[in-house]
Amino acid sequence: MHKTGHALIQDYLRQLDRSPGVYRMLDAQGGVLYVGKARDLRARVSNYARPSGHSARIARMIRETCSMMFLTTRTETEALLLEQNLIKQLKPRYNVLLRDDKSFPNILVAKSHAYPQIKKHRGAKSEKGDYYGPFASAGAVNRTLTQLQRVFLLRNCTDATFESRTRPCLLFQIKRCSAPCVGRVSAEDYNALVADAERFLQGKTTVIQANLARDMAAAAENMEYERAAALRDRIKALTAVQSVQAINPRRVAEADIVALHMDGGQACVQVFFIRGNQSWGNRDFYPRLGGVESPAEVMQAFLLQFYDDKPPPRLILLSHLPDEPDLTQQVLSERAGRRILTGVPRQGEKFELVENALRNARESLARRMSESATQLRLLEGLGEAFDLPAPPRRIEVYDNSHIMGTNAVGGMIVAGPEGFLKSQYRKFNIKGTEITPGDDFGMMKEMLGRRFVRLLKEDPDRQSEAWPDLLLIDGGAGQVSAVEGILAELGVEDIPVVGVAKGIDRDQGKEEFHRPGRPPFALRMNDPVLYFIQRLRDEAHRWAIGTHRAKRAKAVMANPLDEIAGIGASRKRALLAHFGSAKAVSRAGLTDLQAVEGISAAMAQKVHDHFNARG
Repeated sequence: MHKTGHALIQDYLRQLDRSPGVYRMLDAQGGVLYVGKARDLRARVSNYARPSGHSARIARMIRETCSMMFLTTRTETEALLLEQNLIKQLKPRYNVLLRDDKSFPNILVAKSHAYPQIKKHRGAKSEKGDYYGPFASAGAVNRTLTQLQRVFLLRNCTDATFESRTRPCLLFQIKRCSAPCVGRVSAEDYNALVADAERFLQGKTTVIQANLARDMAAAAENMEYERAAALRDRIKALTAVQSVQAINPRRVAEADIVALHMDGGQACVQVFFIRGNQSWGNRDFYPRLGGVESPAEVMQAFLLQFYDDKPPPRLILLSHLPDEPDLTQQVLSERAGRRILTGVPRQGEKFELVENALRNARESLARRMSESATQLRLLEGLGEAFDLPAPPRRIEVYDNSHIMGTNAVGGMIVAGPEGFLKSQYRKFNIKGTEITPGDDFGMMKEMLGRRFVRLLKEDPDRQSEAWPDLLLIDGGAGQVSAVEGILAELGVEDIPVVGVAKGIDRDQGKEEFHRPGRPPFALRMNDPVLYFIQRLRDEAHRWAIGTHRAKRAKAVMANPLDEIAGIGASRKRALLAHFGSAKAVSRAGLTDLQAVEGISAAMAQKVHDHFNARG
């Protein structure tokens, strides 16, 4: 009989030396249960070979272990980095896992133009200019951009819009832009405004206020009252900005505040971003816990995963020390290419910043646990209403949208114990050539077919959490039958399918529910489960409609000139200005095309050939 658990691990010990490295514990299907790192692989793994003395979580993990894998490294630091890469890639069940991997927005002062533009930026920092961030959310960036516009009157329009303006836009009228596009401010004065805005983002607000006050006094003395009034308004706006900042630490110019609170097997981590002595917002995270980890374990896993793809600031203030503080600090410093300091403050302003973040973490987790309890009751009620073997952990809801069969799209939303899982939403552009306009059955079959073919390809053994426990379909018996057919073809007939139909008079509240081989039924009007299903269906409908509108808008905005290589924005503008429409361009002769400013003989030939080949 094949050994498992601590007896199996005991056998592996004979093969191990005392090198640093990473180990993986695997279940009977080869799924990864846990990834760990060790300074001494033999000593670390020997802990699991003991038959007793483990926590309930570790004991359960050991019992499920049917094989192990090992990789040795040169140093413990390499082992820690490899461990975190494998955790991110494999998402083992018993590891702490940071589930929110969204990027954080920055403010970019773009310097590729004589009059720099200020805007929100996400992603790679490839555009020329100065970047300030990260900000906790798009909302925090937008608020700061609005403040900067009020105080420094910088443009946020694109270069193309800037070049095409002949008179000031509305932002100039409401005193949020200095209108450099039409020469209302000189390049020298505008760049002085840009320099002040960057000083503000660096926290040098005192210098800015002193300069503004000096300029206002000089303008008043020279009887330039209109200029003095404008400077006064900017000083007021700057004062208002400073007064609404929630946190303005005096002695902490740049830091991330990371606070952890754990309760009832769940954790919340609050991260506050301090840049330029200002708070640039905060965000809460709810890492998935593999069991009853210590705060030190959770903090270490969070820090290493959170800063895996984003540069850490020079100072990180913590509520709890990580499991291996020196090693964690060393890894973060190596990733950043400069020294990073981490620590738990005990007094003063830094301590107060951490305490504030910790209070936020505590309150956020309490709210989430309360919402989760309500959600779990609704899922239990849903399981009872549809005779499911257990409350569903993952519900997938499907809907489609089109107008007379055009721009057809399908949408899938996902819900579970934590509410709507928006990162799991999917959209499907309906591609089937055999589907007739308005064929809802055909659209649903294509959508479900593509979804489950991909699932079977990626996870044929159905080990991951990506497999649903319940499918909700917008429609009646016909739609349910179509879905049942496609699932039967794919060999996944054990997933419950329920159709949600409008029912009598198509009124909300009179929905009928259809299941394969059973008569339709309804829930009572005031049943919370009915409201829950309505929310699920409405969210799926909102998602599908939004996707359809975006596709339709893209189709409406499409221009035949966009298909011609070498025709960029300026040449397209020149052609449209000369001929009036893309249709007129398509009918133009070669000589007429060559008469357009900016269109060479070779480009005119290319445009002419493109439309003649099409027609």
